[in-house]
Amino acid sequence: MSSAKTFGNPTITPRDRRFGRKGGQRRWWLNGDPVGTAFYNALSVTFPKGEAYFVESVRAHRDGTPPALEAEINAFIRQEVNHSREHVAFNRHVTDQGYDVARLDADVDAALALTKGRPPIANLAATMALEHFTAMLAHELLADPRHLDGADPEAARMWRWHAVEEIEHKGVAYDTWLHATRHWPRRRRWIVRALVMLRTTKRFVHGRIRGVLELLRQDGLSGPRVWWRVFRHAFISPGIVRRIAPAWLGYFRPGFHPWRHDDRQLIAGVDDDLPAQSLPEPA
Repeated sequence: MSSAKTFGNPTITPRDRRFGRKGGQRRWWLNGDPVGTAFYNALSVTFPKGEAYFVESVRAHRDGTPPALEAEINAFIRQEVNHSREHVAFNRHVTDQGYDVARLDADVDAALALTKGRPPIANLAATMALEHFTAMLAHELLADPRHLDGADPEAARMWRWHAVEEIEHKGVAYDTWLHATRHWPRRRRWIVRALVMLRTTKRFVHGRIRGVLELLRQDGLSGPRVWWRVFRHAFISPGIVRRIAPAWLGYFRPGFHPWRHDDRQLIAGVDDDLPAQSLPEPA
């Protein structure tokens, strides 16, 4: 079985940090830009429930894993629990600015409803795909400062903290999948992985577009010119969607593993400001 340890992944270090509790966040906290702000706000709304789903999907396959992988799963859970808590706090700032996120929440609930009754391995495959999305976005946030240029300081620190930990644990869901499907033929593994990523991408992109446009509508911004601004932000400058496209395609390589792309060097520049603290072991 291939594993993250084969590629020398970094230690997964849960950092119990809290951000933005004193308030003071602007409505358009990302450099006064409603489009960039809506992009990250719409993403943040998905995280509390989405990351709870990730935790349950991986935890369902924890029993019987090798000790090293079990330890990584436990650290992954601890990180994700903290991420959910901080995005709940961040999302409170979003609603405090007058945004109604009910439609965005409904989209998340509808997506999660589709997972009910599915075999646990199907949920793990979806989590593996979504964890690749978060890892790609995390890489870009840390690799190119333009993405958070001009952001309110506490918001920027929160997103960078989240990005560091997403990079650290980017191989955990994948390695759990490798263990859970260790008796599957390689061809079957690849087919399921590829089909789930295609389906997940369609739902993920559609949901986030709806969320961004809904938040902008509440700012009184709609129509073709606004659609162009959203497209420009995503694909041209800073162009985070365009920039993650090669990594997204890489997921479909038969020999793919998250740690074949070793980007741990991005962590070091941010991690000095993110001291680790002790947390209780997860249940």
